[in-house]
Amino acid sequence: MYSKNMGNTYVFVNQKGGVGKTTSAINIGAFLAEADKKTLLIDFDSQANLSSGVGLSGVKPGVYELISGVADINEVIKETSVPGLFAIPASIDLSGAAVELIEQQERDFFLAKAIEPVKSVYDFILIDCPPSLGVLTINGLVAADKVLIPMQCEYFAMEGLSLLLQTIKRIQKLNPRLDIGGIFFTMYDARTRLTQQVVRQVSSHFKKQVFNAIIPRNIRLSEAPSHGLPISQYDPQCIGAKAYKMLSEELIRRG
Repeated sequence: MYSKNMGNTYVFVNQKGGVGKTTSAINIGAFLAEADKKTLLIDFDSQANLSSGVGLSGVKPGVYELISGVADINEVIKETSVPGLFAIPASIDLSGAAVELIEQQERDFFLAKAIEPVKSVYDFILIDCPPSLGVLTINGLVAADKVLIPMQCEYFAMEGLSLLLQTIKRIQKLNPRLDIGGIFFTMYDARTRLTQQVVRQVSSHFKKQVFNAIIPRNIRLSEAPSHGLPISQYDPQCIGAKAYKMLSEELIRRG
């Protein structure tokens, strides 16, 4: 069932919203493509923020049509403004898929089966999931080789991390190859004591699983999606762009 090109599919997961998950998927994907790594982004969230963030808002057919069997994988893959970066867009239709999948046999394997034909085509496949641990996120985890966990530097984020790790252990029964690809910090503000404390505690506990690159709070990162551009094209010299470039380079070295 699984591709021989193992280890190239990453899913961004955090059940807490507003941690920079989608922003990270877009910008890491863009910098991977700029490093000559052919990359596919998959928007698996009905909010479709990733799609709008790469200029594909409202574009169909997309991931809903793919998992519904209405469209072929090659019909739903779209080019973006970044050479070498491709994306499968989402739409509000995907919200209905969560209900439809519950009644289906092998409901957790729909995305894995759908992307299997193209896994060997890309150096990296990045899946962006909803901020929940429902059926769509489970599909993302089953389809992936590794989990990337963006983590905001606050107390409740640490509590959420524990719950997420428990979920990953359960999913490993469905997808034995699933592993933690890494944890990285977002919205970092060095001025607060709590931020520094969270980074120290998580880094000391998870050690090698924590990325060295840390994503700072940066208004330019918030502005870029409204223009349908990754930060590498919107403002490549800002501190947020430099941080994501470092993070993508670290991901390449690890991968």
